[in-house]
Amino acid sequence: QVQLVESGGGLVQPGGFLRLSCAASESISDLIAMGWHRQAPGKEREFVARIFKNGATDYVDSVKDRFAISRDDAENTLYLDMGRLKPEDTAVYYCFLVQRLGPPVWGRGTQVAVSS
Repeated sequence: QVQLVESGGGLVQPGGFLRLSCAASESISDLIAMGWHRQAPGKEREFVARIFKNGATDYVDSVKDRFAISRDDAENTLYLDMGRLKPEDTAVYYCFLVQRLGPPVWGRGTQVAVSS
């Protein structure tokens, strides 16, 4: 089974920028979509963004115009560029993968903290 490993999290000031990466352990077959969820302290996990096999993207309203999702198929890596970060973006960010067969695959998460 494909494994996903996130990286790039950290502490950043409000208004700052971070790039998250999600590396897949192997080439992905029968891809439907990859994306990101996040879970803030004391809150339920929520959808952030996804990118479909054809390159179409989808975002939660709270991050539109600030975040950008992309995928490098040659490197089997998913990215999330996060700009104009706000304290409310503080959360653990999880990468996910949906293939035609089998259950969704999740990474273990990377912590993002936005604070001055």
